[in-house]
Amino acid sequence: MKKIVILLSVVLFWSCQNEKPSISVQVKNSLDIDRSFETVEISATDLADLNSNAFHIIDKALGDTLVSQTIDYDADGQFDVLLFQPEVKANENKEYKILASTQNNADTLCYSRFVPERTDDYAWENNRVAFRTYGPKAQQMVEDSIKGGTLSSGIDAWLKRVEYPVINKWYEKYTSGKGSYHEDTGEGLDNFHVGTSRGVGGIAFKNDSTYAVSKNFKTYKTIANGPLRTVFELDYGTYEIGGKNISETKTISLDFGQNLSKISIDIKGTDAISAGLTLHDNAGETTTNKAEGWMSYWEPHDGSKLGQGLVVENIGQLMAFDKYISEEKDQSNLFAQLRLNNETVTYYAGFGWKKSEQFTTKSEWNDYLSTFSKCVQNPLILNVSNEN
Repeated sequence: MKKIVILLSVVLFWSCQNEKPSISVQVKNSLDIDRSFETVEISATDLADLNSNAFHIIDKALGDTLVSQTIDYDADGQFDVLLFQPEVKANENKEYKILASTQNNADTLCYSRFVPERTDDYAWENNRVAFRTYGPKAQQMVEDSIKGGTLSSGIDAWLKRVEYPVINKWYEKYTSGKGSYHEDTGEGLDNFHVGTSRGVGGIAFKNDSTYAVSKNFKTYKTIANGPLRTVFELDYGTYEIGGKNISETKTISLDFGQNLSKISIDIKGTDAISAGLTLHDNAGETTTNKAEGWMSYWEPHDGSKLGQGLVVENIGQLMAFDKYISEEKDQSNLFAQLRLNNETVTYYAGFGWKKSEQFTTKSEWNDYLSTFSKCVQNPLILNVSNEN
């Protein structure tokens, strides 16, 4: 009997010695709605004891392994945050276990890049939507009366209806001349006109009863691509609006499973901006909800339907909405007038296309925006601790 006890003690001792260190993450959902496709962040500081740059995340109740991604925001060669997307039911608490691991090899579905082969676009996408905006060369071409340029700080929508990446494939059609991303061959197409409008979330500056806009971005910086998030920065430099010198930098991110890009703006020289959605030919229906901090435009679009939407992160910064109608081409926009806080403001903007089979009615689209806003206002609550 003594030998058995001694042997068992030795086994337990070595088992404890060989057990890998781990971090426990408690995730609490304070809302009475089920939540998924919401990205949570764990700081590198909280993971220091694991002494790793890659991680294995396990749902402790189900035993499932979750996709994760690390991001080095300050480009110092060390990751700053670990991302993952818990799935948490209404009013539920769930626990996840984080272990050191080898590099995450999940597919890069959240992707962005500078596109010099198409003048100088910057384009981004995830598994549901895609966008682009325009750089300095495209602006200079317009100012020099050279064909093919684009002068716009609006955000263009690429209406994809497949979950795999299309940006490189569609631009290759353009450069090879073997096709056009303006034609739908089963993946979607670019038939969303942005022009000088605000597109899906571009900004403007109200001056009495009219609006002024900036020009194209000047420089870019790609920060991260991955399975869960793409992040990049666009610098618009300094420009003059109404006699004021404005300097503007946008940090834009898009997460897996979401239809809305997160747009965080650092801007000097003004105390307010107006973020807009183009109304195209004014044939659609607008909806605004100041209490929840969102607005939408649901419109007929090339034989289908299209919903645009914008959600404000800090509802206290939302001053008013303005449905601005103009006889001038591309100047009709639905605006959210936003007050800056310490020279910053953050909002989310995006779209849902009926042909993608994600949203089929205005009610479904507006419900998505309402739920999105509730989740932004009530983020998942994390409690991080060492397990051993």
